[in-house]
Amino acid sequence: MKAFRSYFTPTRAAVERDDGRATRKSNENDKLPEQQREKPSGLGSPGSPSSPATYDGSAAVTPRSITPSPMPGGMLAVPGTAHHGSRKQNGRLTPFTAGSTKRSTAGSYSFRHSIFPAGDVRNSDSGVVAKVRNDMMVNSLFEQMCRKQYSTGVDPYEGVVLKESRGNFICYPPQMAAIPESLYAMITQMNVRCAMTINTHVVRTILNGISRRGGDINFVPLPDGLRVQILRTMSDLPKSQLHQFAAFIDDAKILVVWADEPEKILSWAEDLEKKLIELIWSTNNDADDEEADEKGNVTTNVQEVDGNVLEQANEQRPVRLESAFIVALTMALCVACLGLGWRALAYEASVDGTYIRFALLAVSPIQLFVSLFFFQTLAGNLFQVFGPISSIDNNSKYYSGKPPQRLDRHLHTLPHVTFQMPVYKEGLAAVIKPTVVSVKQAISTYEMQGGTANIFVNDDGMQLISDEEAQARRDFYDEHNIGWVARPPHNPKPNLEDGETVFLRRGKFKKASNMNYALHTSNRVEEKLSTINRISNWTNDHETAAYQQCLNEVLREDEGRTWAEGNIRVGDYILLIDSDTRVPSDCLLDAVSEMEQSPEVAILQFASGVMNVSDSFFEGGVTWFTNLIYTAITFAVACGDSCPFVGHNAMLRWQSLQDAASYEEDGYEKYWSESHVSEDFDMSLRLQCAGYSLRYASYTGEGFKEGVSLTVYDELARWEKYAYGCNELLFHPIRFWVIRGPFTPLFRKFLGSSIALPKKLTICAYIGTYYAIAAAWSLSLMNYFLTGWFEGFYDKYYLDSFAIYCSIIVVFTALGNFSLAVLRYRTNKQNLLTGLIDNLKWIPMFTIFLGGISIHITQAILCHFFEIDMVWGATAKEVEEVHFGQEIVRILKRFKFTFLYCFLMTGLIVAGWFFFPHPWKIQKLYSVYPLASMAVTHFTLPVLLNPALMMFTW
Repeated sequence: MKAFRSYFTPTRAAVERDDGRATRKSNENDKLPEQQREKPSGLGSPGSPSSPATYDGSAAVTPRSITPSPMPGGMLAVPGTAHHGSRKQNGRLTPFTAGSTKRSTAGSYSFRHSIFPAGDVRNSDSGVVAKVRNDMMVNSLFEQMCRKQYSTGVDPYEGVVLKESRGNFICYPPQMAAIPESLYAMITQMNVRCAMTINTHVVRTILNGISRRGGDINFVPLPDGLRVQILRTMSDLPKSQLHQFAAFIDDAKILVVWADEPEKILSWAEDLEKKLIELIWSTNNDADDEEADEKGNVTTNVQEVDGNVLEQANEQRPVRLESAFIVALTMALCVACLGLGWRALAYEASVDGTYIRFALLAVSPIQLFVSLFFFQTLAGNLFQVFGPISSIDNNSKYYSGKPPQRLDRHLHTLPHVTFQMPVYKEGLAAVIKPTVVSVKQAISTYEMQGGTANIFVNDDGMQLISDEEAQARRDFYDEHNIGWVARPPHNPKPNLEDGETVFLRRGKFKKASNMNYALHTSNRVEEKLSTINRISNWTNDHETAAYQQCLNEVLREDEGRTWAEGNIRVGDYILLIDSDTRVPSDCLLDAVSEMEQSPEVAILQFASGVMNVSDSFFEGGVTWFTNLIYTAITFAVACGDSCPFVGHNAMLRWQSLQDAASYEEDGYEKYWSESHVSEDFDMSLRLQCAGYSLRYASYTGEGFKEGVSLTVYDELARWEKYAYGCNELLFHPIRFWVIRGPFTPLFRKFLGSSIALPKKLTICAYIGTYYAIAAAWSLSLMNYFLTGWFEGFYDKYYLDSFAIYCSIIVVFTALGNFSLAVLRYRTNKQNLLTGLIDNLKWIPMFTIFLGGISIHITQAILCHFFEIDMVWGATAKEVEEVHFGQEIVRILKRFKFTFLYCFLMTGLIVAGWFFFPHPWKIQKLYSVYPLASMAVTHFTLPVLLNPALMMFTW
């Protein structure tokens, strides 16, 4: 490999030769996590990267055992150039970097003709260009440091450090690299992207003032309730809270800041400087106020308050009853409509004396079940227009419209929060990285408020993707201090001759089994940690080394099947997110405060906005529908209804999941149901049956954001999955009905639980919608023949499909959109006229979509009843470029049976109108229109709602 040689740095020749030799090593073990890679020499041997000390159970672990090795080299680079170096791996909070690390080097030159002149750097490969760019960047950052007077410019302890690639760092001034405990040495251990020192009069003034006050003060308070850590020496940096992105160094009287993006480090430093200046001015104002108080002979009595007394003064949350009135009105409408039908039966029986028609009463429970949502929507719309709305801005037992009183970090130790993020094969740069950046901002705020948090990725795609992609993910996780677990691929029929073993990724939707496996791995580590005898002076360094030993033991027991690195321990609370989520920067303290003050709450579900990744009309429509759903949920739960759990953007109490929501399968405890597609709905029901409650928080506004379906295929699969999940929660497969009965134990337990009756009815109404949609196509076909051939002869108890269609138009399309606009207007969310126009423009799209999914919902329900395999993958998170011709083939392949149904129904309607014998012709509007509507919407669903098809791109 040829590496770039600067004429100004002749002393780097030896280093470059070493780099070349290092890159010629075999990389066949690169795909394995670093704990499992073949080591070039013994752990801790000279010349190999230093590894965290391991705990063998026979002796106490000492902090000295994980002290990093000295940095390589001792030669000073020529002044005026940046120094490039390779960091030694070390063990800090995430001590999982033992083993060989492939160094990044430039590739060989290309001998093809170039359009650039000879000697132009652009003729070199990308590695050379990257080194030039990094040299320029680190010099530019140092120049701007000096211009802003952040550095004296002569002290080698002050400067900038930039990460070039995994294990390779560059610094300026270059002399810094030769100093044993300099910023360069510490940053290589911290493994952050970019760092710089700030040596200003403001920083020195603050640190000198704190030193004069004495006492054990380990942070500098900021005006907005945040704080920045104070470390005794520069060597303490690797053990700092990395997500604070800043630390004061007491002995050197400087401030060190770091960032994930070099372009933003100066703005971050400027923001900190402004806050520090504001702190000094506010302190002076406080001193002036104290002096004025003394002059005025004003005395203040300060009384200490016990923390337990403060805990007893928690907010008393009322139980809202508006939802109970809505459900009562719903049941009154249901009974009234059923009563009208029963009255018709009684009139007819009294006239002709035929009582067999009373057999129709057997379908009354089914009618009630599928019509609950219709009447509840009608009642809810009326309340949205005319009812009270003050509950939306206030707190109640199951709803939080305003944030809670925050925990005092001086009276309470803030709980640890774990961000659990299951991922599959999503793009690293386009999907995972933006989510991690958002999460790290929230963690940074929480750590500066006094708390701690970590990121726990359940990577289900790590062992399935290519070596290059897997290595990129490992590098990314390592750089951002992310703990992760990756399970083996699905292998039901292993090749025993090759030493393969059976491994099943259970579940039709793999998210639940992925999270279970990762949590099980974490629990195994915790079990081993619990057996360790901790000495009296046990420190974080001891805990880190012991944790490393336990994790290595778990991985050895799995014989390489499980891959894991980083901090995979689970805290007091789990914030469950998806791989395409955005998180508010200041949400964790409010969330943990609410959970700590309400121990009966198992899940705190946050309201969410939508994160758009394209400008397609379909994503815009799904965005509008998602916002509609969250608006309806907010209003319903604020009125006292049951809080839903949507499976992401929710804070979970880890203890409640362990206590009341576990299965015993495959020899270990599982928290998420792998036998249910809707694992979130299953979890919600089990927690509520166990006596826990769920709460909905809307005070974050649209700070939480989620991705939506980008294609009609994903949205259709989502509805199929929900329908399948609801059916498996209620019913056994048909072949078990004789032995076990039709209803599942969970549903029977739900009906007999202490959950309030209005909430039970609301949940049943939600489930009933899928059966109502599924029945539409078959009932329309039956209605075609019944009203067409037996007009005037069928029983008056029967209500034809056209009448039902008209009622749906009135309640959902007309009143629903009007009440939504009025509600948003009443809550100051949107102008009334703007809201009406926005709602009306999406009516055609959702008329087609909701009308065209009936057969697909039926398919999902029948697949569960008859145990036909149905599998759903992860929703696409990135826009896929598909040409018109490719999309035509895809549509014909996926919807061939749907199109066959559409053609058959069209032929039937045409034949019934023109070709049937005259007495058998069907030409009535109320007979033809419902069936024609089903055929048209099912045909146009994959065509008109397909952006890839409507763009006509070839």
